[in-house]
Amino acid sequence: MAAENVLGEFLKARRARVPAARADLPTSTRRRVAGLRRDELARLAGISEPYLTRLEQGVDQNPSPQVLRSLARALELDADTSTYLYSLANPDSERPPETAVSEDVHQLLDMWSHTPAYVRNRRFDVLAANKWARALAPMYEPGHNLARDMFLDPTTRDLFPDWPLIAAQTAAALRAEADPRDARTNRLIADLETDADFRTLWAQHDARPSRDELKRFAHPVVGDLAVRRQALTVGGSEDQVIIVYQAAPGSSSEAALARLV
Repeated sequence: MAAENVLGEFLKARRARVPAARADLPTSTRRRVAGLRRDELARLAGISEPYLTRLEQGVDQNPSPQVLRSLARALELDADTSTYLYSLANPDSERPPETAVSEDVHQLLDMWSHTPAYVRNRRFDVLAANKWARALAPMYEPGHNLARDMFLDPTTRDLFPDWPLIAAQTAAALRAEADPRDARTNRLIADLETDADFRTLWAQHDARPSRDELKRFAHPVVGDLAVRRQALTVGGSEDQVIIVYQAAPGSSSEAALARLV
């Protein structure tokens, strides 16, 4: 996730994922690339090939909003990934400093009875957690990094029956939310890239923030349970996100959560 040319790396990776046939371009058995060639993407986006070359090489890192919209359309990006593309081309001049979790937020976490909840930053470091979250999984202990545990801790893989899906969501959310210019983020990515599964997912350049999704656990004590995840931004501390897990009322998962602590 090198900050120097993250826009260019993104454009090249996504260009390789668009089949020429789907873009209504002539195909040939002699094609040497799986996706679009640079000249083909330039033609689809309505820009010159030399200009696209400068963007991919990092020589020009400030494309206009019109160019970004054309590239997003030509690369067949969804709304989340288009937003990520715009953020790469128009980074904030100043990033807000990371803040500690307020006492009010700590109290809020503890008030949620039988509801696992924790606070993480946009680098996926766990900053605070209530006792139900800590009982649900060791990865929710403050001081842990969710992405590191997801890919580098074998016991975490055993916790999720749908690990490939959860891992893909984690990589996409990390790319969408983390700051590519942050030195600690880059060190984290370097550690994660020692894992082959992460390298494969990261190379896809999918960007999709955390949102309301169903998550299944194979808990070693209370058994299988399914909870719905909610992601809430902390007002006044936009670098912090509260993750809350809720089970369906009256379900076996709700009963399992009640037995956690």
